[in-house]
Amino acid sequence: MQGSACHQHGSAMLPTCKPERHPLRSRSRPTLEDGLVSAANMHADEAEIDGELVRRLVATQLPQWAALPLERVVSSGTDNALYRLGADLVVRLPRIDWAVGQVEKEQQWLPVLGPLLPLDVPVPVAMGEPDLGYPWRWSVYRWLDGEMATLDNLADVRRAAYTLGQFAAALQRIDPTGGPAPGNHNSGRGVDLAEREPFTSEAIANLDGLIDVEAVTLSWQCALAAPEWDSAPRWIHGDLQAGNLLAVDGRLSAVIDFGCLGVGDPACDLLVAWNLFSAEARDVYRSAMGVDEATWLRGLGWALSTAVVALDYYRDTNPVLVASSHRALSEILAASPP
Repeated sequence: MQGSACHQHGSAMLPTCKPERHPLRSRSRPTLEDGLVSAANMHADEAEIDGELVRRLVATQLPQWAALPLERVVSSGTDNALYRLGADLVVRLPRIDWAVGQVEKEQQWLPVLGPLLPLDVPVPVAMGEPDLGYPWRWSVYRWLDGEMATLDNLADVRRAAYTLGQFAAALQRIDPTGGPAPGNHNSGRGVDLAEREPFTSEAIANLDGLIDVEAVTLSWQCALAAPEWDSAPRWIHGDLQAGNLLAVDGRLSAVIDFGCLGVGDPACDLLVAWNLFSAEARDVYRSAMGVDEATWLRGLGWALSTAVVALDYYRDTNPVLVASSHRALSEILAASPP
């Protein structure tokens, strides 16, 4: 690669550095008062959704649940609004047009994939139709107990990394026949990494003064130099991060928000190696997945790309994603040789 150098570092090719579906929150969920999420809309053209609309939609289309209490679930998720319905259900409504395709996809595939996976996943129990001024289909799922799986509330991070790596590997072993190829429905998660180059480089440039542009650019170029995935596409979750993982009693219990589900390059599911785990747990996660060198480096590229794009787009509206993006970039650059 002209103009930069990549060197072997431990078990991964990393660059020489110079000085990016969510929901079903838990008992311990973020609040506006905590400053973890923004009260303002995150997109210019969001659908208007509030508790009264959701209550009316449920009463009109699913009257058997009309009397159940309804409570907004405050979340850092960007694509869907969430309302807990009674003790056992959650209503999930797309808040932006690009998330609309997630509804039918999850309704179709989660009942197929869920029984084959070693952790709990959301179970859809009903699908609503556009009505009362709300323009899209929406879903009701079984509520999954747990708290967001952060480093602070995981009792054993290495164990969590192994468990999640086994989950991702199990997902990839499922027959992908008929699964949805990457597209608008999953924000292109699973495409060839090179397809993300134009808007990733644009985001990096836009963040000048907030990140080390030179070092991040070099890491991005090294990831782009990795060989492309040349085997059959595999199932991917597409958005593995702390916000989409639940823990009960300190142990990983569920993976949620399959809005970025698709069939493509499995490197995409290495995001969590950088946006959540540090070096030791990251190695455990890689080992549990059985990832080759080229896929590992593309995964670093996916983590970098989603981090800078999210940081650029949500810098003023979503503190949780901003913090996660900074963490991923910090881990990527810290893992690079001097």
